[in-house]
Amino acid sequence: MERSSGILLPISSLPSPYGIGTLGKEARAFVDFLARAKQRWWQILPVSPTSYGDSPYQSFSAYAGNPYFVDLEALAADGLVTKEELDSTDWGTDPGKVDYGKIYNSRFAVLQKATERGWDRYEKELSAFREENKAWLPDYALFMALKRANGMKAWTDWPEDVRFRRAEALEKSRRELEGDIRLFTFIQFLFFRQWTALRAYAHEKGVGIIGDLPIYVAMDSADVWADPGSFQLDERNVPVEVSGVPPDSFTADGQLWGNPLYDWEAMKADGYGWWIRRIAGAGKLYDVLRIDHFRGLESYWAVPAGAETAKNGHWVKGPGMDLLRVLKDWFPDLQFIAEDLGYLTPQVRQLLEDSGFPGMKVLEFAFDSREPSNYLPHTYTRRCVCYAGTHDNAPLARWRHEAAAEDIAMATRYLGLNDAEGFCRGVIRGGMSSVADLFIAQMQDYLEDEGRINTPGIPQGNWQWRLKPGVLTDTLAGEIAEMTCLYDRA
Repeated sequence: MERSSGILLPISSLPSPYGIGTLGKEARAFVDFLARAKQRWWQILPVSPTSYGDSPYQSFSAYAGNPYFVDLEALAADGLVTKEELDSTDWGTDPGKVDYGKIYNSRFAVLQKATERGWDRYEKELSAFREENKAWLPDYALFMALKRANGMKAWTDWPEDVRFRRAEALEKSRRELEGDIRLFTFIQFLFFRQWTALRAYAHEKGVGIIGDLPIYVAMDSADVWADPGSFQLDERNVPVEVSGVPPDSFTADGQLWGNPLYDWEAMKADGYGWWIRRIAGAGKLYDVLRIDHFRGLESYWAVPAGAETAKNGHWVKGPGMDLLRVLKDWFPDLQFIAEDLGYLTPQVRQLLEDSGFPGMKVLEFAFDSREPSNYLPHTYTRRCVCYAGTHDNAPLARWRHEAAAEDIAMATRYLGLNDAEGFCRGVIRGGMSSVADLFIAQMQDYLEDEGRINTPGIPQGNWQWRLKPGVLTDTLAGEIAEMTCLYDRA
C-alpha cells in the first residue's frame, strides 16, 4: 500500500432527505469532497442488511446490500416511484440522526412499489443479475420472505420443515411467497446497480473504498440457515459453542457475542470454499478489506451455548495461515488490513507477520499514562494503518473530555498540542506525520464533532450519527489537503 490517507464515514451517516444516507448524490458529493481534500480512501462500515440492534455487524446476509441504502431519488428519476410517494412518507425529522423504526416501517412499502413497476421492465438485466449471484441470492430472498411469513422470528423458531430446509417445504414456500421473493431479489438488483455506479465514480476521482469484513456471521442469517454444515451446530441446528472474547481489564465478564462458530475442519475439507465465496462477494464491493477480529483466525474464544457471560470460555486453535494462503492465492489483487487490536500473543503477532497484512495502530490507545504502548507513533513500522480512532471509539473532540486527564496530558506533551492549532488537528497531525503507510481519521475528527457512531457494550443508540447538510465546505477540504500534501500522503 502506498503512503496515503483517508476518511472513515459510514454510508448511513451521509445526509439525505429520506432518513438515512444512501448511494445517491450525497455519496458522490462526499467522493468529490475526498478528492478535493487529496484523500485516496473512503473507509465505510459493512453495507449488509441490518437486523436486531441496527448493527452492520449483525446482518441477515454476508452478501446482500442494505435496502436502506438504495437511493430513492434515482428510483424516482427512473419512474419506479413518484416524488409524491416519497414526500408523503415520514422518514424522521432529525437530519442529524437515523430513526431506524420509521425507516423500517416506510422503506419497504416504497421499494414494493418500485418492484411492481420495475420487475418486467428490467427483465433482461434481472435475469443476468440473478445468474451472476445464484450462489447466494435465491437463498437470501427466500430467507427474507420466510422471515416475513413467520413474523420476523429467527429461523431457529420457524416450523421444522423450513427450518431444516426440506425440499418439498422449500418448493411450496417459493410458490406461496413469490411476491416477497421478487421484492427482496429486486432490492438487491437495485442496490448492486447503484453500488457499481458509485464505486466506478469513486475510482474516476482517484478514491478507493475500504470495507469491513466481520469475522463472524449472525446466527439469524441466510448464511447459517442455508449452510449449517459450515458451523458448529448440533443435530437440531443449535450452536454447541458461540463466539466472544475473554475477561480483561475493561470487562470482568468478557464479551459474549453469541455468533455461531465455524466448523474449521469441515471448511478445510471443502478447500475453504465458503470463505472463497465470501471474499469474492466482498471483492465486488471494496478495494481493500479490513478483516475484523483478525486474532480469531489464530485462536478464538469459544463459549458454551447458553452461558450468560463469556467468562467460562476457552481458546481453540483457528485456521491461521492455512486459510490466509488460500485467500491470498485466490485474490492477489485484493488488499487486506488486519484488525489486530487487543491482547496479542506471540502467535498472533507471528500470524500477522506471516500474512504480510498491515495491522492497526489507534492513537486514542497510545497515551495510557500507566504503561508503555506500541501505539505511539515512534514505535511504528511502515506496514501499518494508523487510525485517530475507529468507529468503536469516541471522536477526538469527545475523547478529549472522556479520557483520563493523565492520558490527555501525555498526548499533549507527546504531540506538542497547542491552542493555536487545536486539539483535534494536533492529534491528526500526529497520525499524518507518522511513518504508517495509511492514516485514517473519522469525519467527525475533522469537523470537531462529538457525535459517536458506536459504543461497544451499549445496545441502544448506536449507528445513528449523521452529517448535517452543508458541513463539507471547500475551506475544510483545503485545510485537509494542505496537511495531506505536507506529509506526502496526497
